[in-house]
Amino acid sequence: MLEMKTLDKPDDRRDFPRGHLEAVHLDGLDFAVATFEPGWRWSESLGPVVGTTSCEVHHNGYVVQGRMHVVMDDGDEGEVGPGDVFVITPGHDAWVVGDEQCIVHDFAGTMANVYAKPPEG
Repeated sequence: MLEMKTLDKPDDRRDFPRGHLEAVHLDGLDFAVATFEPGWRWSESLGPVVGTTSCEVHHNGYVVQGRMHVVMDDGDEGEVGPGDVFVITPGHDAWVVGDEQCIVHDFAGTMANVYAKPPEG
């Protein structure tokens, strides 16, 4: 199998308060570029959209620009910035640090199919 797509023509664009996500969907992989504006915080910008108190999506990511602070439900926390590669498991809150937008590349099996989508039904 050989499958290729370009982000110049994303399969999906999802706008949400203080940010957006553009994704391509391939067999076994979703790749998304998420842009978070200053002031974005998951619990305020996306929690009400998806109806949970924490982000319940697994992220495998790379920060291109800006900084983001992450707090896990168990209290563990850290901050990522340009050049950082990360894995964040479900059950966390996160927010943009400072006044620069944060751009993240997220590689996941199905992340872009569910991120920032309201629950069905």
